[in-house]
Amino acid sequence: MSGSGARTIATWQAPLVCGGSSDELLFTFNRARERRVLVLPALFDEANKMRRFTVQMMHALKERGVDSFLPDLPGCNESLEPLELQTLESWRTVVEAAMEAFDITDVLTIRAGTLLSPPSLPTWHFAPLSGPKLLRAMIRARTIAAREAGHEESSEGLIELGRKEGLMLAGWHIGPKMFRELETAEPVQTDFQTVVTQKDLGGRGLWLRAEPDDDYKASKALAAIIAGELEDAG
Repeated sequence: MSGSGARTIATWQAPLVCGGSSDELLFTFNRARERRVLVLPALFDEANKMRRFTVQMMHALKERGVDSFLPDLPGCNESLEPLELQTLESWRTVVEAAMEAFDITDVLTIRAGTLLSPPSLPTWHFAPLSGPKLLRAMIRARTIAAREAGHEESSEGLIELGRKEGLMLAGWHIGPKMFRELETAEPVQTDFQTVVTQKDLGGRGLWLRAEPDDDYKASKALAAIIAGELEDAG
């Protein structure tokens, strides 16, 4: 990892499904403090809508004395790796590598990021989303866009295509293996997890808005919940 100080945009070595590793970006507030939270963001279209919320929440954690780490996954954001070659399984391997590389003590997942949650560390799931629900929303958005463009696409036909060849959904090229994984993927259940709902923060979920937006009050509220529970745990 390169970079130092409080707020850093760095790089790190993420393992690849085909072997080897790739340079991926890392956004972090790292002061080598005791509590170090790995942030697994919302996925695909929701990642765009919630990026600013996520970074604001990390700012707020910093003010509460907690380090945080938001690594790019291969195939996402600035990554040069093809998304269609990535799978949920390969991303879980990346998460395990990030936990070790950054000496992570706790994990926060946001929306479908919960599908990558490791079972071994204390974790907060913010508004967790299952794979089937994520797929259903993106497929519905594609059929609506097709209709508005003057041609019809059926959900059944898209699902069949996705299973065999992969599918472009909301600008993301999801490969066939990841598509099939998402059809059944559910959040991991362990004794170390806490679910935080949008109701706990107030307001309306950013993933429901048509365009990317922010909610500084909600991001601070989420950071306060996490930092407060860490303080109570000692």
